[in-house]
Amino acid sequence: MNTQPHAHTPHIERLAEVVALPIGRWDVSGRLVFCNTPYVLWAGRPREVLLGHTLAELFGEVAWNAARPAFERAFAAGETTSYERLLTHAPHTPRWARIQVFPDVEDGVVTSVFTIATDIHEDVVAREALIAARVRLDRFTENIPNPLIYLDRDGVIRFANKAYREACGKPPEALIDHHLAAVRGESVWQEHRPHIERALSGETVHYSRLVEGLTHGPRWLRTSFVPDFDHDGSVLGLYTVTIDVHDLTVAQEQLRRSVERDALTDVLSRRTMMSRIENALAEPCLDPVALFFVDLDGFKSVNDEFGHGEGDALLIRVGTALQSAVRAEDAVGRFGGDEFLVLATVRDAAGAAALAQHLLDAIRGITTRQALADRVSASIGYALAPQDTTQPMKLLQRADDAMYAAKRRGKNRVMAASALDSSAG
Repeated sequence: MNTQPHAHTPHIERLAEVVALPIGRWDVSGRLVFCNTPYVLWAGRPREVLLGHTLAELFGEVAWNAARPAFERAFAAGETTSYERLLTHAPHTPRWARIQVFPDVEDGVVTSVFTIATDIHEDVVAREALIAARVRLDRFTENIPNPLIYLDRDGVIRFANKAYREACGKPPEALIDHHLAAVRGESVWQEHRPHIERALSGETVHYSRLVEGLTHGPRWLRTSFVPDFDHDGSVLGLYTVTIDVHDLTVAQEQLRRSVERDALTDVLSRRTMMSRIENALAEPCLDPVALFFVDLDGFKSVNDEFGHGEGDALLIRVGTALQSAVRAEDAVGRFGGDEFLVLATVRDAAGAAALAQHLLDAIRGITTRQALADRVSASIGYALAPQDTTQPMKLLQRADDAMYAAKRRGKNRVMAASALDSSAG
């Protein structure tokens, strides 16, 4: 094969001298037969040292092995191709370059190939940093202990990490490219849907709920829906991250109940009852609000004769009986010792009187069953707002006064605060 320069080759070589990129021409035996001035500077050696040598001789077998496939395709098939490699020869520090290889063809025959080197070091370093960051991110999302998925705008799962797969008890193929409704059920999808729609509008959403059907039993979970924004601000999809807050939620509920509830009877605590009374009287109400002050008669004798354990058991039964005697929206609390409060809305004074008698009958039912009828009863006093007063503490005082009046009149009975006003008059 003729390896001498073609008639047009000198023109190409003269043109190469004005190009600010390293350009070389290699004959069919792989020897460098031309290189422009930028190539000489790039190679770091005089031109006479470079010409006539193969790439392997100039830069080593590693360099030639990287270049060989591109050279072979250029010579054998006449294809223009390229490859990348890290240049490590002196006097330069190691840098990445992309070398384009294109054939020099005359009369359909490839007589030599040209190479043009372009510095792509910053691009490669940035690309490798991006790849490394993506690998770290993938490793992180896959191995974090919190279930994480990626949903597209149609609600289809595109990614599910290990924790999510384990929580659902399903393999990747049963999750990826499946709609959330198909994976978790229609009811879960409908529960999630309002939050997902808010997230798809660009809002980060959090909500907590008790989740059934998990491999480790029902748990309180908090899910965050975080939108995935495109560079133009549009939402491509969303990430959902679920955190197990079961232990924290249970602890908070226990703390709340310890403050809100009486430790012995589980009715509302004194402080909570006072708050309920204040709230009930804070705004005008269509129906009257009645406060009942319940005090057990003869309770001390139960403690003295049967012990405090039996006394505590009786208090628990009284609390349960009072709660059973009123509606769910009414409030029953322990004021202290053997004293209870009941707060309820009533239709009128007659309704309050009927409820007071109903509460008394509920307590009588307990003492009768426990053979304490001759020992324990209750005295109940009650007051109404706004008829008797509109002040919370005054309402409590009026009900307390009525209770003591019931005791003075023989116990085991009810007394309205309004009756005290009548008797005083």
